[in-house]
This record gives sequence, C-alpha cells and structure tokens, in this order.
Amino acid sequence: MDPGNDTGISDFLLLGLSEEPELQSLIFGIFLSMYLIAVFGNMLIILAISSDSHLHTPMYFFLANLSFVDICFTSTTIPKMLWNIQTQSKTITYEGCLSQMYFFTLFVGLDIFLLTVMAYDRFVAICHPLHYTVLMKPWLCELLVLVSWILSVLHSFLESLMVLQLSFCRKVEIPHFFCELNQMIQLACSDTFPNNMVMYFAAILLGGAPLAGVLYSYSKIVSSILGISSAEGKYKAFSTCASHLSVVSLSYCTGLGVYLSSAATQSSHSSTVASVMYTVVTPMLNPFIYSLRNKDIKGALMRFSGMAVLKGSVVLG
Repeated sequence: MDPGNDTGISDFLLLGLSEEPELQSLIFGIFLSMYLIAVFGNMLIILAISSDSHLHTPMYFFLANLSFVDICFTSTTIPKMLWNIQTQSKTITYEGCLSQMYFFTLFVGLDIFLLTVMAYDRFVAICHPLHYTVLMKPWLCELLVLVSWILSVLHSFLESLMVLQLSFCRKVEIPHFFCELNQMIQLACSDTFPNNMVMYFAAILLGGAPLAGVLYSYSKIVSSILGISSAEGKYKAFSTCASHLSVVSLSYCTGLGVYLSSAATQSSHSSTVASVMYTVVTPMLNPFIYSLRNKDIKGALMRFSGMAVLKGSVVLG
C-alpha cells in the first residue's frame, strides 16, 4: 500500500468474500437468491399486514416497519456486491462508500430500536393486557417509530461526519463486501482516536440501552407467564412473543458473533464471513420466523394470495 496520504481520494477497492475467480459465480448465485428471498419475503409481510384490517394493531404496525427496514438494510449492500461480481470490478467511489456506510449504519440502528419497541409492545400486551389499548395508542406507536428514525439518522450522520474528517492512503483496499464503519476507521491514515471514541460510546449507548430494555421487558414477561395458572394460558401468552424473541435472539447473537470473531482473530476474512449472517441471513429469515410461527400472518398471507389470484383471473377474463 502506498503510504502517501490523500484527502481527495476518489475510489476504494472492495475485496469481497473471496478473490478466487472460480467461486464468483457461486457467490453471485447464493447472494442473489438470498437477496430476492429477503426482499420478496419482507414485501409479502408488508402487503399482508396492510391489506388485512385485522392486523392493523401496534404489534403488526411495528412488524411492517421492521420488514421495510430489512428490505432497505439488505438493499444497501447486496446490489453493489452483485454488480461488482457481475462486472468483475471491485471499485466503489469515495462518495458511494460514504453513502453506503451512512445508510448501513442508519438501518442497523433502526433495526435495533424497532426490536426494542416491539419488546415494549409485548411487555404491555402480556403484563398489562387490560390497559393495552390505552397505553399503545396509534399516535404513540407512530411517535416511537418516528423517534427511532430521528435517533438513527442523527447517529448515522454524526458517524459519517466524523469519517469525512479522516484522510486515507492513495490505495485503500477494504477487506469486506461493503463499506463498514469500523473498517473505514481502521484503514484511515490520520488520527482515528476521536472516531473510535464516538463509535464505542455510540455502541454502548445505542446498543447497550436497547438491549437492557429488551432484557428488562422479557424478564417481566417471563415472570408474568410463570404466574399464569393454566398451561393453555401460558402457551397462549408465550406464543404472542415467541416470534419476536426468536428474531431478537438471532439479531443480537449474529451481531455479537461478528464482533467476537473480529476480536478473537486478526483475520478480516472471518469477520467478513460472519457479517453475512446479520446483513443477509437475518433479514431473509425474519419473514419465515413470523409467518411460520404466527397464525394471524399465515391467515393474512393466504387471504392476500387468494385476493391476488382472484384479481388476476378477473383481469385475464
């Protein structure tokens, strides 16, 4: 790498998952399939919820927002990766890299906040069922989503602004398939102490606080479920939050796995492979988790499919 320092750098190189030419077609096929499944799966969840009046409740309002964020989340990184493989180019512009980093950070934050809000919704539904409609009014649900957006936008803007102050060497090779904040900071040639402080402080505040909220909510939920006398009542109460608990566990475990793998080994490749789990696999699995474990979503999807088939036959007729 040329040690020269350059604040006017125009391009970065994304090294991707593998530099082996014979693996590129396989990687392209796998990631294209996962991307399409993630997008169409989450789109179906949104359409099913919006088309079924029975699902116009706080729980499904938050789920529709989560599905929208997951579509944006995967669309921030995967299309560029697929384009680079198809064109046999590893280049991404400086502006494109900053934009990708900004939106990726934005949607990661939104994902975390929405999962926390959904945990609070399940806490109110199970621990205070008689006051649920009073506490979870539509305007409050909209306000919680709006606050999540504002906090995520401000955090992402701050991180991007800090990266703009950095200077990079003339040839920057990013050992990843997208521009991640941590990788950008590590590859800078200038002092990165302020960036690292902001990043770690934000991780503790915006990652630790939501996690504490989720753990508190579920500790109360478990306590309430154990207090139910009948087995049927326990099962019914648990089934209302089982899908969300599965998604939360998957999201936090995969995210934690990425940072543990990068901390445990010096190999950036292992961290890159691990990051596939939370950038692609988790958004792809979320629709399956909610549709397979939720009778309401199953019913809505079947009704929506029936409506689509009926409209199609009317048009053809």
